[in-house]
Amino acid sequence: MTTLLYGIPNCDTVKKARTWLTDRQHEVVFHDFKKAGLDRATVEGWLQRVDWEVLVNRKGTTWRALDEARKATIVDAEQATVLMLENPSIIKRPVLVTDTQTVVGFSDDTYQQIFKK
Repeated sequence: MTTLLYGIPNCDTVKKARTWLTDRQHEVVFHDFKKAGLDRATVEGWLQRVDWEVLVNRKGTTWRALDEARKATIVDAEQATVLMLENPSIIKRPVLVTDTQTVVGFSDDTYQQIFKK
C-alpha cells in the first residue's frame, strides 16, 4: 500500500510534515482534499483507526465560523463525517495513512517512530 498524506498545501502543519518527509526521502503521495475532494469511504477508513473527535479541528477558524446550532449537531461519528465531507477544512491536518496506522497532525517524534529504518 502507498503511504498517503492528506491535507491542504498552504497549511503550515502540512508544510512541516511534507518538508520532514521530503528531507528524509520518504515516498508519500500527497492528496490535497480541497482540490481533489474527499469521499465518504476515505473518512470512514480514518474513523476505523482514529476517533472523530481527533479528526474534527475544534480549535481552527473553520470550526469557530460555524454557527452554534451547527456545532451542537456534531455529537457522533456520522454527524462529524457529514461535516468533514461538506467542509474538509474542518479536518485537523495533516492526516497520514500508512499500511498499519492513521495519524492526525504532525509531530517529529511520531513521524520518527512511524518511519524508523
